[in-house]
Amino acid sequence: MKVAIFGIGLIGGSVAKDLRAANFATEFLGVGRTQKSNDLALELGLVDKIVSKDDAIAQADLIILTVPVNLLIDELLYVLDRVEPHQIITDMGSTKGHIIDAIKNHPNRKQYVASHPMAGTENSGPSAAISNLFNDKVCIICDKENSNLDAVELIEKMYQTLGMRIKYMDAHQHDMHAAYISHISHISSFVLAATVLEKEKDEEAILEMAAGGFESTVRLAKSSPEMWAPIFHQNKNYLLEVMDTYIEKMYHFRNLINKNKNEELKQFMKDANEIRKILK
Repeated sequence: MKVAIFGIGLIGGSVAKDLRAANFATEFLGVGRTQKSNDLALELGLVDKIVSKDDAIAQADLIILTVPVNLLIDELLYVLDRVEPHQIITDMGSTKGHIIDAIKNHPNRKQYVASHPMAGTENSGPSAAISNLFNDKVCIICDKENSNLDAVELIEKMYQTLGMRIKYMDAHQHDMHAAYISHISHISSFVLAATVLEKEKDEEAILEMAAGGFESTVRLAKSSPEMWAPIFHQNKNYLLEVMDTYIEKMYHFRNLINKNKNEELKQFMKDANEIRKILK
């Protein structure tokens, strides 16, 4: 089996590393967006060769799209327009409803499986690719009833090979949950970093005093704006809802501090501690 990966950065490169280690395919083809990333992907051994889109589609049995979500619809349509009946396509984007709605009436829709592996780091590019990035993480497959059984089974096998646990969701349900669980975390981190950089002009003090709590909270602010801005745009409706709730909670927290309501403040934090029962 030949696998083609469109986008050989953190996600695509990490997929290639682990699938290669597991002998999942006989050959890995890369379709990168820049010559620099193509050269680096080859140098790092993430793919066997760099090919054009058309050559990848002509040769691959499985096509994996790991491009930014603002490019995903065009790339997916390009591939769907050209695949043969035996070929299978999946994507790994962080939004699903917008993508699926755009291709739902395509004649080759059933060869596509919408998926989102819930894994990543704040780094990007081929050099960010690491082994075992996906191990013991969750992958969401969306609207699987709209895909061929063979296609779903191959994508399930791929994620099981990566060591992932698979869950199934409606695409728009996925986007709502992603807004609350994943996307708001990145927004909070970007805003916290901007706040600190605006008020704290002493870079040495930031470096010396930014111990575990701040460092772990703001880590996601190092994530790629080119990747995350399109995600925020595509998931705007759900994100605005979660941001409104977040701001409301922040104002309430501020009010408790401002009015010296210490017991209510402690109770607020105790209620928040309930997250321990979910996150071990």
